[in-house]
Amino acid sequence: MRGLLARRMKFHLLGAFLVSLGSATLYKFGVAEPRKQAYADFYRNYDPMKDFEAMQAAGVLESAPPK
Repeated sequence: MRGLLARRMKFHLLGAFLVSLGSATLYKFGVAEPRKQAYADFYRNYDPMKDFEAMQAAGVLESAPPK
């Protein structure tokens, strides 16, 4: 029984560190990188004036009435 807490604490501390490192890695490559790529793909061909004209024609904007 002597040293049981210290021995188990080392094991659980190492396990917690590995789980947190694995979770952070999975989040980075499973969520963050695909999200950044999706934003880059969207803004690569995005035309804000075309989007503005479509919203204006639909009557979405109060400050810019439809033509």
